[in-house]
Amino acid sequence: MPNIEYKDLLNAGAHFGHMKRKWNPKMSPYIFMERKGIHIIDLNKTIEGMENAARSMKQLAKSGKKIMFVATKKQAREIVKKAAESVNMPYVTNRWLGGMMTNFTTIRKSVKKMQKIESMLNDKTLTAITKKEKLTLSREKAKLEKVLGGIEHLNRIPSAIFVVDITHEHLAVSEASKLGLKTFAMVDTNSNPLKVDYPIPANDDASKSIEVITNYLVAAIKEGLDERDQKEIEKEED
Repeated sequence: MPNIEYKDLLNAGAHFGHMKRKWNPKMSPYIFMERKGIHIIDLNKTIEGMENAARSMKQLAKSGKKIMFVATKKQAREIVKKAAESVNMPYVTNRWLGGMMTNFTTIRKSVKKMQKIESMLNDKTLTAITKKEKLTLSREKAKLEKVLGGIEHLNRIPSAIFVVDITHEHLAVSEASKLGLKTFAMVDTNSNPLKVDYPIPANDDASKSIEVITNYLVAAIKEGLDERDQKEIEKEED
């Protein structure tokens, strides 16, 4: 399991919650104190949440399961996209389409459409389309890619999702719960931690906080993937 230092979370500002008036009372077990009208998150609980989530994510990766990363907030997009790509996991960082998982068949049709346009554009022998048509197709592909690029290689519904800010991504959390998927999330003081299986109490607005926590979880996923690869090598050698 990867290491996490208390000071790393402190330096990242992971302990800063929201104003007291915005709090969700269900977050009270994770709140250490109130300072100048702002709730301060108990970082011991953050570490505990991170370790629990990391253990479970590692096992999922080790057994070949997919975890979808969801973060459409501006300050989280690039961090989460980069992290998900580093372990070959699907991600949604632009916009959550309603039915992204509950209506997965329709979403797959849109992905296939995007792939078809791509192969048409890459086909050097295709001379039947005009420059104008080519431009229209390029624009359509870019539009689809923006929303569906992170799930292009996802052929079935993932086994779990990791979410940054469950209030912002309530549609994703709701769909995952409906389908009985495991839910991991960074949960700030204005959210209900009972809506997810593995809440990680932390500041979900600061990019440094998002980065420290996401990278820690990705390191655990990588460990699971490495162990899976090792197991496959040993099988082949037998």
